[in-house]
Amino acid sequence: LFGSAVAYALGIGFVPLRKKGRLPYRTESARYSLEYGEAEMELHIDAIERREKIVLIDDLLATGGTSASAATLIKKVGGDLIEAIFLIELEFLHGRKKLEPTPVTSFLKY
Repeated sequence: LFGSAVAYALGIGFVPLRKKGRLPYRTESARYSLEYGEAEMELHIDAIERREKIVLIDDLLATGGTSASAATLIKKVGGDLIEAIFLIELEFLHGRKKLEPTPVTSFLKY
């Protein structure tokens, strides 16, 4: 959980979004496509307050499928996704297009 370390260092809140079946309690879910099939991501239904400003943080932006699913979940529970930040971006896969119009920042681009 890369985002938890960043949130801790910044002294801000953290909300985990995980693959299906890894979170306890009631969750909301969204499906997404992978190169080799489909997967599902979950978020606790009470983790984000309505209109709460959210920054999505992850280690890698590749095709954008996982990140787009996370963005869908954040919006589904009422959050306002204001930016997505990634340590690494594989630019040739054009993953940031799936997050439009959300601003995307990445630090290492390949």
